[in-house]
Amino acid sequence: MKNNRVLLGMSGGVDSSVSALLLKERGYEPIGTTLELFAGSSCCNTNTYIDAKNVCNTLGIPHFIYNCKEEFRKYVIDDFIYCYANCKTPNPCIECNKYMKFGFMWDKAKELECNYIATGHYAKTEYSEKYKRWVLKKSKAGKKDQSYVLWNIPKHLIEHIIFPLADFEDKEQIRKIARNHDLKVANKPDSEDICFVPEGNYKKFLENNSDIRPKEGNIVNSKGEILGKHNGLYNYTIGQRKGLGISYKVPLFVIGFNKQKNQVIVGEEEELYKKEIIVTDINLLLVDDVEKEMEVEVKTRYSSKVAKAKIKQYGNEIKVIFDEPQRAITPGQSAVFYIDDIILGGGKIVSKNIDRCKIC
Repeated sequence: MKNNRVLLGMSGGVDSSVSALLLKERGYEPIGTTLELFAGSSCCNTNTYIDAKNVCNTLGIPHFIYNCKEEFRKYVIDDFIYCYANCKTPNPCIECNKYMKFGFMWDKAKELECNYIATGHYAKTEYSEKYKRWVLKKSKAGKKDQSYVLWNIPKHLIEHIIFPLADFEDKEQIRKIARNHDLKVANKPDSEDICFVPEGNYKKFLENNSDIRPKEGNIVNSKGEILGKHNGLYNYTIGQRKGLGISYKVPLFVIGFNKQKNQVIVGEEEELYKKEIIVTDINLLLVDDVEKEMEVEVKTRYSSKVAKAKIKQYGNEIKVIFDEPQRAITPGQSAVFYIDDIILGGGKIVSKNIDRCKIC
């Protein structure tokens, strides 16, 4: 076997802990690492370090901690703040994967003479004879599949990435393995919120870590009629219905923003549906370009189902035309393109070509 040394990202949770165990059982030489990202975050605190190091000690493998708070602030926190300041809804896990787990960590892996890096994500990499290249695929975990948040990783790294949990179908299988090997993290609860946002309160986080403050403005419909007042654009997102404080003859939803006029734009549910979107910040993994129209399946949120669509590239943008209109398309989120279970690529959804959504 060629160089089988693997740098494994460890959060102190059961997924990465069992990944370490599986790597060792499969003949690899795992080295655990925990990244210091943001003080007080759920994936970066004293308990995290202790749990990860204890698992490594139990398995008899090395463990290193690296301080990359400055990089995390630059690539993840600042982007998170910028998006909300500009009426977008970000997914910080995608930025973290690109720059930290598959950026910073790969640099450290090379320093440690590792040929691979690994994480506890539910996704899969393999060589495709059909496409004659390494591909990133969905795992067998169904709803827990995490391939959506991995579309932005560097293409050249795919052959150097191992996802030990790729072929497991549910979390209970992972916990059972941990219990059978007496790993103390076997029953540790999952972290569901954004790791650096305490108690999931992103509004308070923004106010405490940026100059974003509540600024009252008008809530208007798509005709420009004033229906009420809002308390800051960052407090709202596309598709939101609750908390608008509007009494109207039919239910209303946030369908867009006008930053220049400090307006939240609302409309009826049918106005939430869009058939076309534009995607930028493209990262293509399976092909080099999409100059010819392609039929794919598209996910526009982590929790959404895939939808059939046609895509075509125009310079640095990809136009997506869905077979059926999709609900609550949100600028700042990612559109990820699949062919069967393989990720073709993805990009960031922008406001262009989204009717009545006048985000800057």
